[in-house]
Amino acid sequence: MTARMLEVTGLEDGGVGLSATQIEKLGTRLAGPLLAAGDNGWDEAVLVWNAMVTAVPRLVVQPVSAEDVATVVRFAADHGVLLSVKGGGHNIGGTALADGGLTLDMSRMREVTVDPAARLAHVGPGCLLQDVDRATQRHGLATVLGFVSETGVAGLTLGGGFGYLARRFGWAADNLEQVEIVTADGRIRTASRTEHPDLFWALRGGGGNFGIVTRFTFRLHRVGPVITGGLAAWGADRVDDVLATYRELTANAPRELTAAVVVRLAPPAPFVPEEWQLKPVAGVLVCHSGKGAEADLAPLRSLGDPIFDLIGEKPYTAQQSMLDETEPKGLNQYWKAEFLPDLPADYLPAFRDAALDVASPLSFSVVFHLAGAINEADEDGGAVGNRDARFISGFSGVWPPGDDGERIVGAVRAGWERIRPYSTGGNYVNFQLPEDGPDRTAAAYRGTYERLQQVKADCDPDNLFRVNRNIRPSGVLSMPHER
Repeated sequence: MTARMLEVTGLEDGGVGLSATQIEKLGTRLAGPLLAAGDNGWDEAVLVWNAMVTAVPRLVVQPVSAEDVATVVRFAADHGVLLSVKGGGHNIGGTALADGGLTLDMSRMREVTVDPAARLAHVGPGCLLQDVDRATQRHGLATVLGFVSETGVAGLTLGGGFGYLARRFGWAADNLEQVEIVTADGRIRTASRTEHPDLFWALRGGGGNFGIVTRFTFRLHRVGPVITGGLAAWGADRVDDVLATYRELTANAPRELTAAVVVRLAPPAPFVPEEWQLKPVAGVLVCHSGKGAEADLAPLRSLGDPIFDLIGEKPYTAQQSMLDETEPKGLNQYWKAEFLPDLPADYLPAFRDAALDVASPLSFSVVFHLAGAINEADEDGGAVGNRDARFISGFSGVWPPGDDGERIVGAVRAGWERIRPYSTGGNYVNFQLPEDGPDRTAAAYRGTYERLQQVKADCDPDNLFRVNRNIRPSGVLSMPHER
């Protein structure tokens, strides 16, 4: 702990309730670095994807082992320090950062080990989706992850996690076989279906409420390395045809086919004809990971005359990264989404009108097909709620820092209100904003919330892990730090 670190963090007068000696002693116990503002690596350590997030920690630890994580957890518990965990930093809610507290930046724990014979992948908590996909695809294997390769594996999985393979193999959390975790008492444990089964159940969807995972073990499946996927788009004058065809396509889709319909302004990209750039379009994004793709995509092909058609055979890793350029760090992001049980006829025009209102150079609206294995649970389930969801639909308002986003936020909220009558009553916890309260978090765990509260009371009664979409311990109306 240097004098300069104390100066730039304001810790010379107590800061987060710690003395310089206490902080210096923490640093000596760690193998990984302890950072404060101005240190090399600080800016990257506190950078998160959503520019609307303004939280800034006082200190960042970059652990290199589970032992480092356990040291920080014990330190935070002993000294009443606000603690957060940053995996990939891609979560829209910004819960990776503890404002004025201590953030564990897991980016130095980014190893992936694949056991192709056992079909298992052992994944570090700092890994991004691309790390896992590249490692597993060398063996023609994959697990369920998201759609943007720079997303963090940890946050995605602990909140449930869905992607192109979810209809075949369930939520990302359904594919967990084991975790190594540091719990609130600072102990390093292994949790699985046979070891600490209640904790393992809660971790599969319950977010970061129950500890800090330091290793994930995923079940792998034969996928790729070549799939059929991509995006085709039509002008907004054909949006009703596209939506009706999407409804037909998803009604008969095998589990190997996942499709999403997207309404937005066409980007100024090389594959978009110049006359269509920044004009409203309706596109269909597909990933078919099985055989018979062309036959299954026939309804989509019957639309004819797309503005562009990028659907074809490609590496699975290319499919997983094709949306990366549309999701860069540093833009303002404001989302609202709901789970849907189906797509009734009157839903489609409600979505259409709302989506065209939301459209801006960076904003988009989406309906994503779930169903299939998403609706099923294995013998011991897991904490992911909303197993009745067959679609997820919502609106993503996106604009650059410095621009006025008031109109975009208003359009997103108005669109959300239009589709709420069609909701299952549930929502996806990984899409929640800081403004979303406890009731909305509880709705994300329809069917599992009360049991999650009990597990929380058992393993984290003091709510040490609270910089997240928080689940309060059972029987507790408010925590000491909230009074």
